Parts: sequence; C-alpha cells; structure tokens
Amino acid sequence: MNSFEELQLSPELNQAITELGYTQPSPIQQQALPILLGEATDFIGLAATGTGKTAAFGIPLLEKIDVSKKHVQALIMCPTRELALQVTGQINLLGKFKGVRALSIYGGSDYGNQTHGLRQGAMIVVGTPGRLVDHLERGTLDLKNVKTVVLDEADEMISMGFKEDLEAILDGTERDESNIWLFSATMDRGVSKVADEYLRNAKQVQVNRKDVLSTTVEQIYFRSRESDKPEILCKIIEAADDFYGIVFCQTKALVVDLTRYLTNRGYKVDCLHGDKDQKSREHTMQAFRDRSVNLLVCTDVASRGLDVKDVTHVINYSIPRELESYVHRIGRTARGGKSGIAISLVTPSHRNLIPRIEQMTKSQMVEGRLPTRKDIGIKKIAKFLSQFQEVPSYERAMELISEEWKTVLAKMSPEEIVGRFLAMTSPEIFEDREKERPMASPQASVRAERSGEEGRGGRRGGGYRRGGDRDDRRGGGRREYRGGGGRYSRGGDREDFRAGDREERKANYVPREERNERKDYSAPREERSEHSAPREERNVRPANYPPRERAPRKRDERPRQDNSIFADAPEKRSSPSKTFSTGRPAARKEFAGGNSRDQWQKKRSEKANKGTNRTARAEW
Repeated sequence: MNSFEELQLSPELNQAITELGYTQPSPIQQQALPILLGEATDFIGLAATGTGKTAAFGIPLLEKIDVSKKHVQALIMCPTRELALQVTGQINLLGKFKGVRALSIYGGSDYGNQTHGLRQGAMIVVGTPGRLVDHLERGTLDLKNVKTVVLDEADEMISMGFKEDLEAILDGTERDESNIWLFSATMDRGVSKVADEYLRNAKQVQVNRKDVLSTTVEQIYFRSRESDKPEILCKIIEAADDFYGIVFCQTKALVVDLTRYLTNRGYKVDCLHGDKDQKSREHTMQAFRDRSVNLLVCTDVASRGLDVKDVTHVINYSIPRELESYVHRIGRTARGGKSGIAISLVTPSHRNLIPRIEQMTKSQMVEGRLPTRKDIGIKKIAKFLSQFQEVPSYERAMELISEEWKTVLAKMSPEEIVGRFLAMTSPEIFEDREKERPMASPQASVRAERSGEEGRGGRRGGGYRRGGDRDDRRGGGRREYRGGGGRYSRGGDREDFRAGDREERKANYVPREERNERKDYSAPREERSEHSAPREERNVRPANYPPRERAPRKRDERPRQDNSIFADAPEKRSSPSKTFSTGRPAARKEFAGGNSRDQWQKKRSEKANKGTNRTARAEW
C-alpha cells in the first residue's frame, strides 16, 4: 500500500486525511491499516515512537463507528494526560467531517464535565486507566457495548503501575464481542503477559525493530560533573542556531530548581511535572507550541504524549534509570522524518550506561566537544549581522555625528569600529573571564534525584512501584531498576561532592603563616605577668558599691509527717556506720518531719506489707 486511496475509505475520512496533509502512509500504517480495516481481530503493533501509530488505529476505529448509536463504542487507554489529550485531538481532526468526536477522561479535571459528556452519548472515550476505573465504580461509564479497546503505549502503562487498573477495565468488557488492539514501542515481559492473557489469535506487526530509534536523530553525549551541568546546558543552548527543545530531569525538585536557574539567566523557559494541575499543564503546553517558550524542562511524565512539531533538541539532563525511557524521551525529536539532536549529560558514575544504551537502541552515541566561549561569541556576533544590515533610521544617526566623532573615526579601521561597537553593546561576550554563576539551585536537588524517580526513593536504582508522578488517582511509579546507581545503594545521578570539595580546597589553600589569624592562642605565664596590671588597679568592684539586697531565706514550710505510729521508738539518731536488724546501712538522708531511721524503717515496712500500721509496729 503506497497511498491512502488504495484503502477505499469513506469520503468523510478521505477529506479529513487530505486536509491534514497526509499523502503517504508511514511503515506502521502501511502494515496495520489493511489488517484493522478488514475482519475483526485482536492486534499487536510494535513500532518506534513518532512513527504514526495514532493514525494507524484512529483511521480504522473511525471507519467502523456507527454514528446512529449514541453510546461508547470504542475505548482508548493512554498512560498520561498529555498523551490522552493528544490522541483526543487527533481523533477529532480525523472524525471532523464524519461528525464523531472523542471524549477525554483523565485525572486532575472535573468529574462533572466528564460525566456530562458520557451522558450525551460519546462514541469514543480516550482516558487514563485510573480515572476510567473511577467512572466504572461510579457507574457513569458503561463498557457493555464497546467493540474495540485500544491500548496505546501499553509498555508505559504497565511500567507506571497501571496493570491492575488495565486488567479491571479489560475484565469489564464483553470479550466475546470486542477486540483489543495493542500498540507499543517495546515488548517487555509485562506486555507479553497481558497479551497472552487477554488477546486471542492476535495478528502482529513489527516495524523498524532493528532500528528502535529514528534514523534521522543524532545522539551526542558530554561528560560532566553534576555541579557543571547547569553551565554546560547553557553553552549547548547558546551554541545552537535555533534552539527549540525539551530538557528531561529525574525529579520534580530538580525540574523546579533548573527552571528557576534558567529563568534567572534570561531564557524563555517553563516546566512540566506531575505536581502541576491540569490547567497549568495546558497553559504551559500551549505556550510551548506557540513558541513563546522555546525551552521546556520536564520529567518523564511528558516523555509520552508530547507531540510538538519541529523540536530540534532533546537533552537528557539526567540519564533515565529505566533505559526504555531513553527511547521515549529522545523520540520527541526527529518526528515525521525530520532531523533532530539528542544530547545526554553523563556523569562519571553513569559512563558505563553508554554501551548499554547503544546495544539497546542499535545505534552509536558520539562524544561531543563542548563549545568554547569563542565559539559561542562567533554565533552571537553572526546573529547581529542581519540586524546590523536592516537597522532603520541610520541616516538620521549619521546626521548627528559631530566633527569630533569624524576625527576619531578617521583614525580607525572598519573592523575596529565594528569591534568597539559590539564590545560596547554586548560586553559579556568579550569579558576576559566568564562570570561565576550560582550553582546552588540545580545542585541542591541532586540528593532528591538520587533518592528516586519522583517522590519516594527506592532500592538501588531509585525506582518504586506505586508512588511518584501520578496522572490521576491511581497513577503509579516507575518499575524498580537495579542498574542506575552502579554499586551505590540509592542509585541516581551521583556527582563526586567530595572530589569537588577537595579540588576547591586545594585551589583556595593559603599557608598558615600567611593567614590573618592569631599565631599564639596562649602565651607563657612569664609573658602574661609582664603585661598584667596589679590587682588593685584592675577593673574591680569599688568599695562603695551598694551590696545586693537579698530576701530572707524561707524555712521549709512543708507539713511534718505524722510519726505517731512510731511512738515506742527512741528519739536517737544512728550513725551512718551502724546497721539495723536487716543488715542494711542506715539511711543518710534526713526526711522532713522525722529522723532518718524512722523514715527508712517506715518506708521499708510500707513497701513490704502494703503500708499497714499494724505490721509496721510489729516489725519495729
């Protein structure tokens, strides 16, 4: 199949496809569309991210929809809100002329609007598993008439902890009358288990399995310490001709700190992570699509579902602990056959992950050379050339040049005049030494980055099962991954703090004799006596200093204890060395209201005989 016309689709779908500019189907569409448009069957489609899987299941889904029936006929499950919104938009564009609109259901949005859409007779529902289960429990979503269930990015749904919700939804459908279409970029053990359990005689299509990534993406990595990453990131951005990209971090805290750092440096940047509400997420994505923001810092929550055109760069500020996430991260660029650049900042402890990534992606990563300040300066000056040629009102400026200016300019060459002008307008490019930048903000979140993906920490690789960046009520964490941290118990991006501190101490070391410190903290007695004043000359209290008035000491006013039960006892004190009949030494403490012997004997008797007076007298 070389064109969509060979599929003999309905006129409404052909019109929508032509309007969207689809001329030639992608490889996954060429193999999947003839199967899905034919007889009803279960299906497995494996293809790299960004190859057009949405249209591969969206076109046959819309072709089989019965417009006359106002109930849910198809269900599409996505792992994240962003992907659910993206799929919903794509389905609405394809079903524009057929009168079919999809309803998106996801966490973080109002239940009322979603319930209203279901009651109005939505024919296609796109949602995240957690919120779909909520509607099933509430009774607002009915799956009895569903004919097709699509699992989009099934591997990501399972790895995020949605397996139980996914199984609950599949169990709620009529398996004898429905089919399951499973689309995924990878086929791990969890996906295989779900496919074996729920799919029956599924037809399978594999596209570009030898090349997991797009052939038009260029992979580069830079070696860096953790403390140097912010400055290296700024150099990469400034050295690019027209940077429009995404920066991926491991934790929410690092995303927030890095966004603040880049904002202070003057970049148009915004962030996207799991703690942002849905309205803020939509506002951020709209600003990024409109290019009012050309840099987006986000977590892995956005690695699935971000379908933005013409993204030039994807930067892995931290290499993901799950290497499958690397594929989905850099799949945000080089989409639709266009070229793109994927850059990774690698710490020394993560250098051993490079061969594993190359083996998994069947591609080679090239070590890059960091641009120097001179390279960045040449790039910036080149951008001034077009502005210099198109500057308006320069003739009026020439009229204001005095004879003094002309005399000075006559002694200079054109290169010197331009150089002085550039140094005056952009002095930061030509400084002898680069200004020190504050590293505290991005570096402060490294401990959080070691401890886990987002939220709680984990074992060895920092992963966890059910916590973290939740897309709705039942969202989940990442799978446990045991390779990210090497031999360290908590994994993550480990920088060498101690090595960095050692180098800084060595650079700032000053010998003791050159420091501005006291050399002798205590002098010998003979030296101290020479410099000490006589006692009578010291600053002591004068003789006429008024004495301090003290209140009279109060006597002990506590009530005396009644010792009438010991009336037969002699009023004689025993010395501490004497002993009683018990063989114990006499008590030395004087009790208020009686002598020590009486009180000791009383306490002993009360303890042994529960304080009865009769027993106390008999013992005495």
